[in-house]
Amino acid sequence: MSAFRDRYGASPLHLLLVLASFALTLYAGVRLLRGDTVGVLIWFVGAALIHDLLLLPAYSVTDLAARRLCRRVPKSGGSDVPPPDTAPVGQGSSVNYLRVPAFLSGLLLLVWWPLILRRVPHYTAVTGLPADVFLGRWLLITAGLFAGSALCLLLRTRRTRRTRRTRRSGRSGRSAQPE
Repeated sequence: MSAFRDRYGASPLHLLLVLASFALTLYAGVRLLRGDTVGVLIWFVGAALIHDLLLLPAYSVTDLAARRLCRRVPKSGGSDVPPPDTAPVGQGSSVNYLRVPAFLSGLLLLVWWPLILRRVPHYTAVTGLPADVFLGRWLLITAGLFAGSALCLLLRTRRTRRTRRTRRSGRSGRSAQPE
């Protein structure tokens, strides 16, 4: 078993799962291409081009703007680089509190966009349910995601400040005590 792990780099279960995922992907591809092969191939090439030429630069610029927005503001005369022993709420980590809810909201929009943008006229006729509620619900979910993320950032900031304060008071208390 260890010889296999040394050669392959992971357990046999990992190899089995990778092979099963390839088999499932092959099955889905064969089923998908059975109908309109040229249309599916055009769709895949178009999706790759749209992603690489439009979406990737757009969300790269957006991420750069978010990282600059979340950069720590330096104190007067000080550096914006925190000491290495503290875990700051700074540029590297606080931007994730914007990335995660934005990603989840975008994913929901991607999956449900026809209903959110009311592009499915037959939805009410087929299901008997109103189609005009999805935009409001998506906006509420998005607001809830960002509010929950802001709450998590606030709690983390308070905990980090409390830890720093405790460390500082612990250091000053130890140096003032006689030995």
